[in-house]
Amino acid sequence: MTDADAPIETPCIRTCRVDPDSRLCIGCLRSMDEIGRWGSMSPAERRRIIADLPARRGRISPDAEAGLPRRKRG
Repeated sequence: MTDADAPIETPCIRTCRVDPDSRLCIGCLRSMDEIGRWGSMSPAERRRIIADLPARRGRISPDAEAGLPRRKRG
């Protein structure tokens, strides 16, 4: 198995709430479709989504993000 074929863990942080404006989970920043299909996605698809997640943070409404636990850095 090459690194490109290696499984990619889920970005889920068990804070499952959907922002009604962006339709993204405020915890992992994935869409409901991405969450539902995660188990059947190829490693390449998962890597593409993982790479896109930081850019999605700005799409979450401040009201939805209130109360979201802070992610650990490092």
